[in-house]
Amino acid sequence: MENERYKKGMKTRREVLGNEYVDKAETSKTDFDKDFQEYIVNNAWSDVWSRPGLTKRERSLITIALLAALGHEGELAMHLRATKNTGATPGDIKEALLHVAAYAGIPAANTAFKIAKEIFAQKDH
Repeated sequence: MENERYKKGMKTRREVLGNEYVDKAETSKTDFDKDFQEYIVNNAWSDVWSRPGLTKRERSLITIALLAALGHEGELAMHLRATKNTGATPGDIKEALLHVAAYAGIPAANTAFKIAKEIFAQKDH
């Protein structure tokens, strides 16, 4: 379903995650998960990420902190990789993860710091 809301969400999703990631996600879509993928594009990428009021950098930091606090390691890694597109720096991420330690716990932050170090050590980041 290609409506304006979906198009806006896909544009933002591509800006944040990159064309390679989005193309792979689109290619691997099946009848089973296509409705879920559309939901993500419309709700997360169009209705939230495309709103005015916060920059992509700010949204990126909020997302990273929330994912770290909730222990969603796969999504955290994806959004850490996306910081090359959002403008969030390793210093920004360090500060966000220190907040995670204070408000969500040291184990959550410890895991997130480990994942971030692995991501930042990769050549393509």
